[in-house]
Amino acid sequence: MTIHRPGLPEDLPPGEALWGRWALLAALGATTAEEERASGYRTGLWVDAEGLHHDDSGCTWWTMSRMGEGRFVLYGEDESSGVKWHGTPIDVLAGGPDWLPYDELRDRIEGDELGCVYWYEDGAWARAPYPDDLRDDGLDCGMSGFADREQVLGALSDHVDDTDGDGPDAADFLADAEAHRLRPEPFLARLRPARHDEGPLDLPAVARALALAGVTVSAR
Repeated sequence: MTIHRPGLPEDLPPGEALWGRWALLAALGATTAEEERASGYRTGLWVDAEGLHHDDSGCTWWTMSRMGEGRFVLYGEDESSGVKWHGTPIDVLAGGPDWLPYDELRDRIEGDELGCVYWYEDGAWARAPYPDDLRDDGLDCGMSGFADREQVLGALSDHVDDTDGDGPDAADFLADAEAHRLRPEPFLARLRPARHDEGPLDLPAVARALALAGVTVSAR
C-alpha cells in the first residue's frame, strides 16, 4: 500500500484493520517484566492503557488510541516530517473533532514533538489541510510497516508455526486480528517458542497484551 509524501488520509487502511495489525505485532514483543515496570522510556512496539505505540529510539515515534466506538486517533513524528519547520505555521489540529485528546496533543506541539495527526470516524481517516509546498509529514516512514498488509503478514509468519498445514495459519490470524475476533488459544498454540535473537516468547504477556488491545474474543 503506497503512502504519499505528505500522507493522504486514504493512504491508511481502515482504523480497525490498522489497529489489529499493530496490536498483533506489538503483542508478540510483550513481556511480564515490561508490564511490571512502573515507568521509564520504552522502545519498540507495545500496548498499554493509552493505546498502541511504536518508538525506534531514534527518529520516529507514534501512538494510536481508541477514542470510542469506531473512532481512533493516530499521531506522532518521524524525522522526515517538515511540518514543524515549514515557513508557514501548520495547525495539525485544524478541523479536528471535539473528541481528540487535545491536552496531550497540545503538550506535544508545545514541546516541538509532533509531526502529524490523523483521526478516524465514520469509516474514514482525515487530517488538517496542508500547504501545497509541504514535502512530507512523516506518515510514510512511520506507518508504512503497518499500512502494507503483506509486510505485516511476513513479520507475523516468522512467529507462526503452520508447517503441518492443519488449522489456521498466519493469514487467518491476521484477518481475525483485523476484524477484532482473534481467538487467543489457537493463536498462542501456533506461536514458535522463541523470537529470533530475542529470547523466548512470554505467552501470558502476549495474551494479556492482545486482550488489552481488544482484538480477541472468547472461545465458544
